[in-house]
Amino acid sequence: MFSKSSTRRIRLNKFLARAGVASRRKADDLIRAGRVSVDGRLVKEVGAKIDPQSQTVSVDGRLVKTEPLVYYLFYKPKGYLTALSDPHGRPTIAVFLKKIPFRVFPVGRLDFDTEGLIVLTNDGELAHRLLHPRYGLKRRYVAEVKGHPSERDIFLLLRKGILVEGRRVFPKEIKLLKRGAKTSSYEVVISEGRKREVRKLFASIGHPVYHLRRVAFGPLSLQGLRPGEIRPLSKKELRALYTAVGLSLKDREVNGDGPKKGACFDFW
Repeated sequence: MFSKSSTRRIRLNKFLARAGVASRRKADDLIRAGRVSVDGRLVKEVGAKIDPQSQTVSVDGRLVKTEPLVYYLFYKPKGYLTALSDPHGRPTIAVFLKKIPFRVFPVGRLDFDTEGLIVLTNDGELAHRLLHPRYGLKRRYVAEVKGHPSERDIFLLLRKGILVEGRRVFPKEIKLLKRGAKTSSYEVVISEGRKREVRKLFASIGHPVYHLRRVAFGPLSLQGLRPGEIRPLSKKELRALYTAVGLSLKDREVNGDGPKKGACFDFW
């Protein structure tokens, strides 16, 4: 429709997803709403193709600048919002992202008082799939809770689950790691990651969470990182992440070959 060079053309929604504007599905919504233009001309045809090397794309009149797709692993410390800004002036993870040479956003959220693994990227398509319940990507946490829950309490959580945001959710696994004098530590695996889900699970049986850390997300692990550190994903990790959500790295313009000596950004 727009370019004579058919070999370089890609769908407009794919271009917008690669640029981190939105997932392909939401990009289609932007196109239908008449918010996207190519070379100054409004486009409402879902399925339109463009040549990203020779044409310009704008959303709401603002030029979409393309960058290579990048992927980072971030150990979010406790005491920061998983956001790039906050109207109330609370500390956010934006302070840790200043040394990254690309515009990235966090995939999903961790609570202010929760620490652990977060994926940072500008790949809107991948981010959408990582969070979609359809793919059931497992989130693994270590939770330190008050007291000593009984085996019956844990069994009921696994069997009956709890209501979160009007929907019944079930933990995939709950495994006792350590029993202290006044607290217990558990490994908990969930597949949807609804708001404060792990905390609500234990609160429902009268054992509130004192400390919570996400140690794994799908095939990715927090191992080797300290709070506040960021490192690029390795190609092996990235390939595993793509496979987990039914995508392929073929023909993807990704950046970074993963952790090397000195690759971590340490902000402390």
